[in-house]
Formats: sequence, structure tokens, C-alpha cells
Amino acid sequence: MIHDVDGSVRTLCLDLDTSKARKAVVDDDAARLAGILNATGLSFVEDYSPSGGRHLYVPLQEAITAAEARQLVEALGVRAPSLDPSPHQNPTDGCIRVPGSAHKSGGHQTLITPLTQAYGILTRRNPAPALAALRKALAPELYRLEHARFRTQARAAAATAALHAAPRDSAWTTGHDSPLRVVARTGLYEASRYASDSEARMAVLNHFAACRWSLDQVRAGMDGQYAGLTALYGTKTDRLLPLEWAKAQAFTATQAPTGPRARATPGARLKNPFQGIGEKAAHNFTTSHTSLTGGSPQPAEHHQPAPSPNAIHELVNDLENVLYAVLDHRLKDQGRAGISLRFLIRAVLAYMRTNQTNLLDVGCRTFAVALGKDHVTIARLLPLLEAVSAGILTRIDRGRGRNADTYAVQLPVEFQQLARDLTWRKGKIHAIRPVFRVLGDVAALAYEGIERGRHSPTTADLTRTTGISRRALTDHLTRMEVLQMIRRHHGRWEIVTTTNLHQLADRLGATEDREAQITRYRKERAAWHAWLDRHLVLHLEEHELHDPERDDYWLPPHEDGDEHQRSLWQAA
Repeated sequence: MIHDVDGSVRTLCLDLDTSKARKAVVDDDAARLAGILNATGLSFVEDYSPSGGRHLYVPLQEAITAAEARQLVEALGVRAPSLDPSPHQNPTDGCIRVPGSAHKSGGHQTLITPLTQAYGILTRRNPAPALAALRKALAPELYRLEHARFRTQARAAAATAALHAAPRDSAWTTGHDSPLRVVARTGLYEASRYASDSEARMAVLNHFAACRWSLDQVRAGMDGQYAGLTALYGTKTDRLLPLEWAKAQAFTATQAPTGPRARATPGARLKNPFQGIGEKAAHNFTTSHTSLTGGSPQPAEHHQPAPSPNAIHELVNDLENVLYAVLDHRLKDQGRAGISLRFLIRAVLAYMRTNQTNLLDVGCRTFAVALGKDHVTIARLLPLLEAVSAGILTRIDRGRGRNADTYAVQLPVEFQQLARDLTWRKGKIHAIRPVFRVLGDVAALAYEGIERGRHSPTTADLTRTTGISRRALTDHLTRMEVLQMIRRHHGRWEIVTTTNLHQLADRLGATEDREAQITRYRKERAAWHAWLDRHLVLHLEEHELHDPERDDYWLPPHEDGDEHQRSLWQAA
């Protein structure tokens, strides 16, 4: 039994099960967990079962509660998909087969750690500081689980309230899971759907290619959380992966929908702003993950000549100065919507720089992905931003069909002198980076204040520049410090440059959340385009309405013609 009669735990038992993942994934997870435990100073005892599973035992000097043990094991389970947390999820009946025990399939649990060394580890046990170091190392996973639990409770409460108000035959579903991601993590798949390992891994590669991953991203994932894909290749990874990845890219290129999408209508096409209009998308973890829709259907002669890339670059730099000096302070007075408006204008400037244009036809779903919000919220914020931007953002054309609204971005005359007086800031302006989908807008503002500040700020400096209360700001700074995103040095905050925000977004679950949003918008876009194809009235040219070779009227009769003919003409 794992728990004492009072529910406390003296030994963490990590059960790596071949029923949850392939043996290659189990072995990889065992090595990964061993590395985490060794890095935090925790000693452990290891054994293996005849079925190929592994057990890791982490004895503790001081007992911890069942809830604490469950949190730690579930957090380790995020890093190791073959880890079965169920023994620690049942305080009354949770148990594990210890070394030397008979196995149900025959044979016994075999000790891997040398007997004398195992005896010493189980006798001395691990001190509390080492367990605290493990908690610190698992801070992103612990935060992810806490955030997911909160969202699940809120979703369940909302569903329960709606269920009482809805008709009896209404259906409600919650949660999101990606079956292909599970295959990539565990290497297990449904034999009824995929006949062989080859078909299963091609399905996974097609999924990653549809998400606009690169081959380097796939390789990095196979070395980390997607070890199941590596297990599907076995020893043939280096030879087959490049060939099959090329096939996956070719397949998704032929299957990908084309054409622009409308603003605030079901059907947002999501493309990379770092590529030109009409090029293939590539969803990178950059400032913004989507690009322009293809422009307003106005003729080219109605537009002014496009500014040069250098002119756009200088315009964005000037607008950034105006944003930090004036506009941010105005948007603080917009209540709860103020923070969202501040990041929306940042997204506008980011699109200007990456697309090298001051005419933007970016749809609501595109902005929604860049900001981690719902497209309905963006549709409500855009007119408000136009109204309070003091002439910086102006809508010049309304979207129709598959085209989004077109906005012109300019530097008003009243701000030109201010922009010239201020020096340009270093660094890149961002919308909401994926990691802040989980941490929130306040954390994003605080991180930006540290990252783009002219000097390392204090908490008081951040309170003044962000307009956020000191209490709320302190909570978010502390959370980012725990995640090792920032650190405090001589009373001033600094960025921890060794922390990779992309990897942290993966560990917090922000990457999967963003990709789920992109997938949902793709389906809505496809439905919207299908509706347009069914109901769109085609434009008819003049020659299709009138045939110049055919008379569309009666000629009047001659004076000497038939009386009956003249009577018909008069009647007509």
C-alpha cells in the first residue's frame, strides 16, 4: 500500500506502464524521470517487470499529504506519458508491486538498483529540501495542472447552470483531446484505424505538417514529449523521417484550403505574417502567427503607392514611441477592455512590421489567434480601438464575403513632433506570445515592461508604467519568478535569457491550446466558404445581360403597313 492509514505518503511511487505507451517510450520516460530526480538531488530505487514496465521509488524523510503526492506525480506525468498516476490518486486502495513480487504474467519484479545501494537509499531517505527542489523544477507542470483544474471546474459549473436552463434533450460536451498527439506521445494507436506503424506515423506527420511545423520542430518533439513517434520508427528514424516528412508536406499542401477569409465571420484563414501574401503558412512561435487576407477588392488605381519597407519600419518605430508615451495611458482609462486594447494595437504594429505595409486587412480570427482571445471579443474591440486611437487606426473599407475590413495605420500630425523627440526602443514589439495564454495579459505587460524597458525596472517602476496595481503585479511577478522567466537582482527585475519561452509554452499547455484554436477556426472557415459557394450570387458582365446582335424591342410599323399591325403597335 502506498498511503498510510491517515492518507500520508512516505514514498513516491512512479509506475511506468507498457499499457499506456510502448516499451521504447517507457524506457525513454524512465531515463527522463531519472534525470529530473538526479538534477534535484533525489535518490531513488528502480526495478522492472516482465511486461517491460518500470517502477521508480523515491523515499522521503518527512511524510507528505496524499494531495501533495498526487500533484507531484501528475506533474511528472506531464513530462512522461507512460507514467500511470492512478496509484497516488486513490488514498484508500492505491498500491504497487514492489521488487521481488510475483508478476501476474509470470516472473518477478527485478531490482535494477544494486541491493546494497537500494538498502542505503531506503534507509537514509530523501530530505525535504530535495523535494522542494523537485517542486521548483516542476513549477510549469504544477501551474498547468492547477490552471486546467480551475478551467474544468469553471466549465463544469457553467455547463451545469446551462443544463438546468436548457431543454432536456440538449447535449453538452467538455474538454479537448487530440488523438494524434496521444499517438505521438505514447506510440499506441487503434489497429482498426491504422493497419501498421507506417500508417500511424504518417497520420501524425500529416497532423504536424497541417499545423505548419518544420522538420526541426518535429525532431525536437521526438527527442522530448513525442517519444512515441520515435518508437514508431524504431531504428529507421534517420532514414525514413526526411522522406515521410516530404510526403506529409506534399499531401497537406494539396489538401489545404485556399483563399482569404472574412472578418467576424466563420472562416478565418490563419497564415504566417513573416511570409508574403499568397505564400504557404508556417505557424511559428513568433510575435504573431497569421498574415493578411489578401486585401480589399478595390482596384489598384484607388490606392496610394505603397510605402517602402524602410518607411514602414520607421513609421512603426515612431508609432511605438507614441504608444508607450501617450496611447497606453489613454487606453488605461477604458476599464477592463483597456489591457486587451493595448495588446490589440501592439498586434497591429507587429503586423505592420512583418508584412511591411500600413494597409491591414487582418480578420478577427487572425487577431484572435495572435492575442489568445475569442474572435467575437476582437470584433468588439476593433471599433473601440479605432475610436480611441486618435487617428492612428482608421477603417477605409468594409469587409465583404471572404475579405476582411481594411484599416489604414498612420502617424497623426499632432504626434509627429513627439515621435521625433523620443529615441526608438530596442527589441521587437509582440502581441500575446503563446506562454502568456496561460499566464495572462497582466503577466505579459509586466514581462514586456522588463524586456523593453530602457533600464531594469523596480516593482514601483512597473506599477507606474503598466498601470496595474502593485498587489496584482506582485502576484504575477512572483509566478514568473517561480517559472524562472525573470529574476530579481539588487531590487530590480531582469529577464532570465536562458529560459526558452517556446519550451515553457509547451510545458504549460499553451501550445496545444493555440493549435486547438487554429483547428477550430479552420473548420469554421471551411463551413463559411461552403456557405458562400452555395449562396453567393455571381456578378454578371454587361455582355451577359445584352446581346448586341439581337433586337430587344419592336420597330414601329410603316405608315403604309397593315392596319392590324399598327393596332398591335399602339396597344403595345
